[in-house]
Amino acid sequence: MSRTLDEANREISRVREMPYGLARTQAAERLVRLVDAEGPDEARAYALSTLVEAYQWGGEVDRSFVAFARLLRWWDEHPEHFDAHDQHGLFWSFKWMISGLADFPTVPAEQIDRTLADMERRYALAGNGMDAVAYERFAWARQRGAADVEAAYQAWVATPRDDFSQCEACDPGDRASWLIATGRAEEGVRLIEQTLTENPSCASEPADMLSYLAEAHLDAGRPREAARAHRRAVAALAHAESDMVGARGRRIRLLARGGQAERAVRAIEADQQYLTGGDTPYSRLAFATLVGAATHVLRETGHGDRPVRLATVPAGTVAELDDWLRARADELAAQFDARNGTASESEAVARAWRSTPAADTLDLDVLPRGLGATGGAAVPSTGSTGGAGTNGAAVVVGAAAGAETGDAARRAAPADPAELASAAERLAASGDVEAAAGAYLDAAVAAEAAGLLVDAGFAYAEAAHCAQTLGDDDGAAAGYAAAVARLRAGDLPPVSLAQVVVAWARAAAVTGDAEAVLAEAERLSRDLAADPAPDAIERAPELETREQAAGRRAAADLDDAAARLLATLGGDHRAPGAAVAQRAAEAYAGLGAVADAAHAFWLAGRLHDDLGNVEEAVWHLESAMEGFAAARQRAPRGEVANALVDVLRRSGQESRAEDLARTLTA
Repeated sequence: MSRTLDEANREISRVREMPYGLARTQAAERLVRLVDAEGPDEARAYALSTLVEAYQWGGEVDRSFVAFARLLRWWDEHPEHFDAHDQHGLFWSFKWMISGLADFPTVPAEQIDRTLADMERRYALAGNGMDAVAYERFAWARQRGAADVEAAYQAWVATPRDDFSQCEACDPGDRASWLIATGRAEEGVRLIEQTLTENPSCASEPADMLSYLAEAHLDAGRPREAARAHRRAVAALAHAESDMVGARGRRIRLLARGGQAERAVRAIEADQQYLTGGDTPYSRLAFATLVGAATHVLRETGHGDRPVRLATVPAGTVAELDDWLRARADELAAQFDARNGTASESEAVARAWRSTPAADTLDLDVLPRGLGATGGAAVPSTGSTGGAGTNGAAVVVGAAAGAETGDAARRAAPADPAELASAAERLAASGDVEAAAGAYLDAAVAAEAAGLLVDAGFAYAEAAHCAQTLGDDDGAAAGYAAAVARLRAGDLPPVSLAQVVVAWARAAAVTGDAEAVLAEAERLSRDLAADPAPDAIERAPELETREQAAGRRAAADLDDAAARLLATLGGDHRAPGAAVAQRAAEAYAGLGAVADAAHAFWLAGRLHDDLGNVEEAVWHLESAMEGFAAARQRAPRGEVANALVDVLRRSGQESRAEDLARTLTA
């Protein structure tokens, strides 16, 4: 018996709720085949539109063209089977097809022009507005370096918005990027800053516009504003849904030009998958060009011999990566220029390799690098007259030292550690994280001078957390190290100390300084496993049970943190990392922390996949999916499903992948 329209639509809707990736794509493919075979015909447009979207945002843009052609043909043959939602999806997808075709140099320019003309014709016949058509005409002119690109831009901005316009976040971002690129930076900056007051959000914004804003501020001699925009861009990137190679590449270029060589190399290593990946050839060219500008600047400023850890690129130093990127960018640019009939892309590559350092150095340190496990935090004041501990020295806190709110708070702050800590908490609660970092550091210095080691340790930890929030992982790692040393010296129980070490591990995973954290985690695990000393006070059985559970939880958290650190070290550390992750997963499961167990199983599965242990990877990923299903966490379950489908496909287990797709929509 065939399904009803409501049943089919519900199943398709469940696919649309999944995160983008191979599992969602495979589930969408299955549903299209099912509708083709069994109907109902009224669901075909919805199924095909879902497949187009899955390909477009799941990293398989080239496969979306065929699915869209089927959708368009179905519209021409049976418009009666399209409801209002289906029609909107069809015409909206037209925009993806224009930009997608342009991103492949093997697609002739004439075909793109014909598709754009067909889009305009069909929009007119349907009575749609023309803003989307005008935008795509401008974007295509810009990409190929056409002589009439400014005229196309002016035509676009003069076209009224309609139901098919870009979202209210993307629209101003794209306008600002053109203004900045054509020497109208201040106009672009004003447009972005005005838009940001409205808290725009979509798959790519505000990360994209913030990356433009940071560079514009740096070029205009406003390094403090550049640093703030950069921090916001990095935070927004964590929530972006597409590959975002433009924003990621501009981030790397900003760091290199802003004198942050170490951070630039670290960012390259973190995003190295886009050096050889990327959704389209054009995204690969864009990333290579942006990162190439960074490696050129680093090389020219004496960092060519700096090591860079890359898994898939044959380069071990910045200079070697620079050469590899230039060759790759030149090759791709030549392909696009041959298609476009211009020299636009080759000229852009040449400009990238003429990039120069900015006139100002970015200050991205929230906490001073001098913080350490034994050294204390106070350093001589640079213009601030208060906020000191009892030794009379004020704390310099990078960008926070320059924040007016933080300076005022610290000048007026009392020397009492408790009052300093309360002031820091108020700043943090108000959202002024930069000032809060400095205030917490002042509280730490004052508490330590008063002999309050535990209070000092927690204040250091709070300062480190602020730094971590603002992207200063080096300062955060130093702050956590200082915190742990003082908390341990103050005899803080291992259960409480464990949470600070776990937070420290997140920072160390970024900075690459994992050994100290691993050693501390191992030491704490031994403390937690040791028999407790006799207690003079008899405790109720319920309290003992809770304390024992807290100890097991702390041990599981430490194992999980250690496993993630071992994963970042890679190489021979992956096998022990997988074993520790499994141990953490089993401990979490025993405590009833199902979601945490699922995350740990997921990590173990990824590590086994890296090691080539297919069946172990499959078992752990399946365990993670079961855990997330039990915890009713659909999004991470879908992400694990993407990873599992990838493992199954690469190992030739297509039937198991198909069975998985069936369960995801059941």
